[in-house]
Amino acid sequence: MNSGNLAVFDLDGTITRHDTLAPFLWGYLRRRPWRWPRMVLALPAAARYLLDRDRGALKGAIIHALLGGVSRHTLERWARRFVGDLLRDGLYAEALTAIARHRERADRLLLMSASTDLYVLLIGRGLDFDEIICTEVRWRADERLDGRLATANCRGEEKRRCLAAVIARDAPGSIYAYGDSRADLAHMQLVQHAYLINPSSRLAARRAPHVQVLHWHQPGGVGTPGNRP
Repeated sequence: MNSGNLAVFDLDGTITRHDTLAPFLWGYLRRRPWRWPRMVLALPAAARYLLDRDRGALKGAIIHALLGGVSRHTLERWARRFVGDLLRDGLYAEALTAIARHRERADRLLLMSASTDLYVLLIGRGLDFDEIICTEVRWRADERLDGRLATANCRGEEKRRCLAAVIARDAPGSIYAYGDSRADLAHMQLVQHAYLINPSSRLAARRAPHVQVLHWHQPGGVGTPGNRP
């Protein structure tokens, strides 16, 4: 039976030891170097980013440039390989311990990430999360990737809005949140127990009083004995 509590985890830098989008893109292109020149298609968005700081538009433009036109089947096959490797040895052991602790308490587990549904859904399912909210990308009618964003970039105020909707829907008891960036401080304002992972001293100084600092360093993976959540 669910405890009525909710545990919210960010992905990049919180569960994983590094960002995931760049390795996902570079890993795919490493065997297809002829796609690299398409990066010029993202230059207008990069120039606009200097003015509007729209991370979502830039992210979508880069994905569109580098992966646009690739079939769903091909990308799903690459995503399975990428996620398999990531879950094997690309995580924080401490994150897996925290996930397991919340599961033992029968807390509902929510994964929220600005990274895209090209692979985040697979990660969340691999870690047995109850719900996954992430940035979604567009597909063409012919089942080939467009790559530009189909939803708002799930970061900062958008992540806060998504969490507020979950709270309004489920009315959880206690809410726990784990994140690693300044952007995560926005949705941490909505929870009772917040944990900032490996922050810089400057970021740690900006946190609200209810946000605790945790230092996670131990490599782990779901195949590591004692670390499977």
